[in-house]
Amino acid sequence: MPVLNRIASYAEEMKVWRRHLHQHPELAFACHNTAAWIAERLREIGVDEIHEGIAQTGIVALIRGRAPGPVIGLRADMDALPIEELTGAPYASVEKGKMHACGHDGHVTMLLGAAKYLAETRNFAGTVALIFQPAEEDGGGGQVMVQEGIMDRFGIGQVYGIHNAPNIPFGHFQTTPGPLMASVDTAVVKVTGRGGHGATPHECVDPVVAIVGMVQAVQTIIPRNVHALDEAVISVTMIHTGSASNIIPEDGMFAATIRCFKPDVRALLKKRFFEIVEGHAAAYGVKAEISYDWGYPATINHEDQAEFAAEVAREVSGAEAVDARASREMGSEDFSYMLEARPGAYLFLGTGPGAGLHHPAYDFNDEAAPIGASFFARLVERAQPLG
Repeated sequence: MPVLNRIASYAEEMKVWRRHLHQHPELAFACHNTAAWIAERLREIGVDEIHEGIAQTGIVALIRGRAPGPVIGLRADMDALPIEELTGAPYASVEKGKMHACGHDGHVTMLLGAAKYLAETRNFAGTVALIFQPAEEDGGGGQVMVQEGIMDRFGIGQVYGIHNAPNIPFGHFQTTPGPLMASVDTAVVKVTGRGGHGATPHECVDPVVAIVGMVQAVQTIIPRNVHALDEAVISVTMIHTGSASNIIPEDGMFAATIRCFKPDVRALLKKRFFEIVEGHAAAYGVKAEISYDWGYPATINHEDQAEFAAEVAREVSGAEAVDARASREMGSEDFSYMLEARPGAYLFLGTGPGAGLHHPAYDFNDEAAPIGASFFARLVERAQPLG
């Protein structure tokens, strides 16, 4: 696999970096120690500028090439998940209830490896903006960094990112033009009736029956309202109510995750969800309070940039290891906000067999870090060549 020779020589150092990050995970926007550690590595690497405190703990670092030119952005997320680790690794998390279970430690490592190479060689025109982003898992740090003006402030013209993908063959890349990952919205419904004795339901207004009816009905939205070729998902993932078998409760709740790719489908799903829940509330005589969180938009690759990124990936991993028309998936990513702000593309990098993302036994495959770093480095050299 044609990893850049110089980056291959960093492999052991990158492993040390990644395992340090793995041991010290931080959540959401509170990546204070992670950001300080990254800034220290960037100073050692010799980047030209380090801008800290963006979106609370985010960093944008700049490396200038050997000639004037545009600015290309490379992004890595750096937050962890609230999961108790079960890997048993000697470098397992030392932070109770926190774990890098999505490989963001690997993403940071790949970007730092590329940064070290680019700062040494500077075999490109223009500038590279290294974006280290907090709060991908919770909080939308990508949106906040965009809202705080990083694209205009640093003159970023296009932007790229990678996510590791366990159980995709090692070293293989997947991407596609257009929608790659879904939007994600969250609905929480509180249903209030009138509680009482289970032996006298006629004296009560039963929220349990109402919730059951609502949950069953919202499952009809997609098969009966959404075109069969427009992918969408509504999954009811929580139902909570009741305290004893002989008590009709006063209230209850249910929650759902709602995902799709098209803005018009997204609006339709919300409209029908409200209509069905409110209609059932009237029919059952209960009160329904709906909290509908409009979450991350769909991650939509720009066609030219997706095709270019696939070309670079073929150079790194070989043509047979790149699927440039991969199937889209229903997961979500706040890199979507960066792709709304600038042209760019997002790719998956296979890390081989292992526990899946967000699993307590997951661990990033260190052998993949030089591949991702080589992709980032060649992307810059190809996008902004000298001469």
